[in-house]
Amino acid sequence: MSGAALGIEIVVVFFLALIILHRYGDFKKQHKLVIVATLLAWHLCFLIVFILPLDVTTTIYNRCKVNLNSSPPESTTSNVSYTTPAPRKHECFKPWSYIPDGIMPIFWRVVYWTSQFLTWILLPFMQSYARSGGFSITGKIKTALIENAIYYGTYLLIFGAFLIYVAINPKFNLQWSQLQTIGIAAANTWGLFLLVLLLGYGLVEIPRSHWNGAKKGYLLMKTYFKAAKLMTEKADAEENLEDIMEEVRKVNESFKYNHPLRKCVDTILKKCPVEYQERMGRNMDDYEDFEERPNTYPTEKNLAKLHKQVIYSVQRHRRTQVQWRILLEQAFYLEDVAKNETSATHQFVHTFPSQEPENKIARYLYTPTVEWYWECLLRPWFHRILAIILATFSIIVVWSECTFFSTRPVLSLFAVFIKLAEKNYNYFYIEMACFLTIFFLSICVYSTVFRIRVFNYYYLASHHQTDAYSLLFSGMLFCRLTPPLCLNFLGLTHMDSTIAKSLEQPTAYTSIMGSMKVLSFIADGFYIYYPMLVVILCVATYFSLGTRCLNLLGFQQFMGDNEMTSDLIDEGKELIRREKRKRQRQEDGENRRREWKERYGNNREDSSRNRNVQADQKESSFTETNTTRLASKYTRSNGRNERDRVELLQDAEPLDFNADSVGEDPLDSDSGRYQPGGRYLSMSRSRIFDDV
Repeated sequence: MSGAALGIEIVVVFFLALIILHRYGDFKKQHKLVIVATLLAWHLCFLIVFILPLDVTTTIYNRCKVNLNSSPPESTTSNVSYTTPAPRKHECFKPWSYIPDGIMPIFWRVVYWTSQFLTWILLPFMQSYARSGGFSITGKIKTALIENAIYYGTYLLIFGAFLIYVAINPKFNLQWSQLQTIGIAAANTWGLFLLVLLLGYGLVEIPRSHWNGAKKGYLLMKTYFKAAKLMTEKADAEENLEDIMEEVRKVNESFKYNHPLRKCVDTILKKCPVEYQERMGRNMDDYEDFEERPNTYPTEKNLAKLHKQVIYSVQRHRRTQVQWRILLEQAFYLEDVAKNETSATHQFVHTFPSQEPENKIARYLYTPTVEWYWECLLRPWFHRILAIILATFSIIVVWSECTFFSTRPVLSLFAVFIKLAEKNYNYFYIEMACFLTIFFLSICVYSTVFRIRVFNYYYLASHHQTDAYSLLFSGMLFCRLTPPLCLNFLGLTHMDSTIAKSLEQPTAYTSIMGSMKVLSFIADGFYIYYPMLVVILCVATYFSLGTRCLNLLGFQQFMGDNEMTSDLIDEGKELIRREKRKRQRQEDGENRRREWKERYGNNREDSSRNRNVQADQKESSFTETNTTRLASKYTRSNGRNERDRVELLQDAEPLDFNADSVGEDPLDSDSGRYQPGGRYLSMSRSRIFDDV
C-alpha cells in the first residue's frame, strides 16, 4: 500500500470537488478557463484537508523508528535472566497508509505554492478579466492589469514592511529561506485573521440550524421570509434589466450597419435575452450609410461599460428567476409536510406532482409511506441528534482553541486523544480522529464561505447560477484559508513544532512552512493567542448580534422577535398562496384538456380516417379536370371561402382557451365534416345528450 492511499485520495477528492463545482457552476455557459481554475483551487484545498491525517500517521511512525533505533542495546554481561516485555520493534509496525520518505515534502511544496500562485496572482487577474466588458482579449487584459495594480501594490507594501523589519534586526541575516518564511507568515497571518471570524460563526450556526430545522413550522416561516425578500430582488432585477435593454435599444438604433463600432454593438446584442434580441432586431431596411455627422455617438469605452452592465443584469435576472422557481417548490413541499403531519393513513400526499423526472428505483424504495415516516416522524429527531453531536464538537473545539498552547499539562482534548492513540500506535484511530477533527473545522469554515453574500458581487448560488466572478473569488478564499486552517489543526493536536517545542521530528507540512523564529512575535504571539477570540465570536453569534446590526442598517434578516420579520412572513405567505392558486388553475386546465382528449380522441381519429379515404377517392376526378374548370373554380373561391367562414362562426363549438398550442383545433374534436343544416356529426341529436 506504499503511496496507494495518497493516489486514491487524490482521485476521490478530485471527483468530490467536481461534483460540488457542478452544483454551483455552469459547465456549458461559463468559460472553460474559469471552470478549470476554480476546480484546481478547490481540488488543492480539499486535498490538503484529506491528506494531512496521512502525514500525521507517517510522522508518528517515523518517530517510532527513530526512538527504536536510538534506544540503547540490552546489557549482555549479566548471566541473570529477566522477564522483559515484548520488543518495541513489534510496536512500530508500518501503517497501511504509510507514505515513503521524500514524497510528502515534495507533494506539500507543489500543492502549497500552486495554491498561493492561484490565490494571489492568477485568480485575481482572472476575476477582473471575466468581469471586464472589453470586446477583445487585449482590451480585457489591459483592464484586468489596471484594476489589479492597486491590489498587487498592497501585497508589495505588506511584504516590504516585513522585509524592513528583518533587515533592521541585527540578529538575522537575509537569506532566501528567511524571505520565503516571511512571505508564508504574511499569507498565513491574513488567512488566520479571516479564519477565526468564519470559524466562530460556523461553530454556532451549524448546530443551531439543524436544531431549528427540527422545530415545527420554523422552516416554513423562514421560507415565507425568503419568498418576500426574493420577490423584491426579482422585481428589482427585472426593472434593472428593462432599463439596460432600453439603453441597448437606443445604442442599436443609433449605430448603422457600416459604423466602425457596429461589431461591438452586435456583441452586446448577443448577450441579451432572446426575446429582447427579437424585439430589437437589427434595422437593415433603410440601408442608410454611416456618415461623419456632428451627432454624438457612444465611445468604445462607453460601449464596454454597457457590455459589462448587460452581462451582470442578464446573469442576475436569470438567477432570480431560477431561485424563485426553486423556492416555490420548497414552499409547496413544506406546506405538504405540515398538512400530512396529522394524516391518519400515514401516506404522504403531494399537492402538486414533482416538476423533475422521477427515478424508478427511488420511487420504488421511497414510497409514500416511507416518505411520511421520514418527513413527519424521523427527520425532526435526526436533526436534533445531529445538532447535539455537532454542538458537542463545537464545545470541544472552543475549549481546545483556548488551551492548546499548554503542553504541560496537556489541556487540548484533541491533543489528549492523539497522545492516547500514539501510545498504542493505533494508526487507524489516529487517522480517524485527525480526519474528523479537521473535517469538522473545514465544514465550519467552508460552509460559511458558501453562505455569506457580499451584496450582489459575491454570491454562491446553487443550481448552476453562480457567476464566474463569485466562483473565482471562492477559489481565492479557499486557498487563503486552508493553510492557516491546517496549521491551527496541527496546533490543536500538538503536532506543530511551534507549540510542542520538544518534538524531534515535525510533520512534513510544518517543515514546508519553515521556521517561524524569524518572526517570533507572530509565532509566539499572534498564532497562539489570536484564536482565543473565537470565544467572543461564538457568543456574538449565539445572541445574533451580527443579525441585529444588519437589521439596524436596513438589511432585513430572519429574526423571530422582529416586527419587520413578521410583516415579511405575512407578505411571503400571500405570495406563495397566489402562486399556488395559479399553479392549481394550470393543473385544472391540463386535467380538462386530458379528459377532452380521452373522451373525444377516438372519434377524432375515426373522422380523420374517413376524410383521408374520401380525399383519395376524389383525387382521381380532380386530375381529369381541364384548365377552364380550374380557372372558373379559382374565380369563385373567394365567395365560397367567405360563406364557409360565416357558417363556421355561427355553428362552431366554444373554444377552449386553455389549449397548449394554437395548432390544436377544437373545431376538429369529433369530426371535421360539416353537415348540411349547420351541424357537426358530434352535435347530432342521437349523441347530443350522451354526456348528461
